[in-house]
Amino acid sequence: MAGDMVRGNHSMIRRGAIHNGIKSPLPAALYRIGHRFMKRVVVVGTTGSGKTTFAAALARAIGAPHIELDQLRWSPNWTPKPHDDLFREINAAVSGDLWVIDGNYSRSRPIIWPRADTLVWLDYPFHIVISRLLRRTLRRVLFGEPCCNGNRESLGRALSRDSILLWALQTHAHRRRDFTQAMGDPRHAHLRKLRFRSPKETAAWLERFEQ
Repeated sequence: MAGDMVRGNHSMIRRGAIHNGIKSPLPAALYRIGHRFMKRVVVVGTTGSGKTTFAAALARAIGAPHIELDQLRWSPNWTPKPHDDLFREINAAVSGDLWVIDGNYSRSRPIIWPRADTLVWLDYPFHIVISRLLRRTLRRVLFGEPCCNGNRESLGRALSRDSILLWALQTHAHRRRDFTQAMGDPRHAHLRKLRFRSPKETAAWLERFEQ
């Protein structure tokens, strides 16, 4: 079901809400999740799904700091930060009462998810993800756009074993299985869970949420 929402172990909520006279493909309850309910939000999704862009927009909408896990995880020259240092920074970043964080680093899940109140999963088909990722990679290579704490992508890296495109191919199915299991895990029953199946659904929800 597109635009699914689960609260704890409750069943999915019906689709077909009507807003401003227009029938929406999203469940009516999704539009009733107002700012007062969303204070600490985790945004996940396979590589290339647009987690950071969405999380930044949601953070602006609720007036929260935006935390990007990739910014914390990487040091210059694509050097992974030591785990102890990384976990210390993550712990400090989510110690407050208001934040939106995006990223898939599974080892950080026990730190972040118990403190969150909402989980958003951008669950897009592979063809959408890989086309977005191709455009993003080309843009970053051509224009030298920094990412991940000031690092830069290169054509050589894009064609190497460290290619983000190859990573997306290798992890897309695994991420989907992992997040499906995690959403049903009783340890995460406290989370409000939103699962969007297309960029159009995500944009429609965000637009109405910001109104």
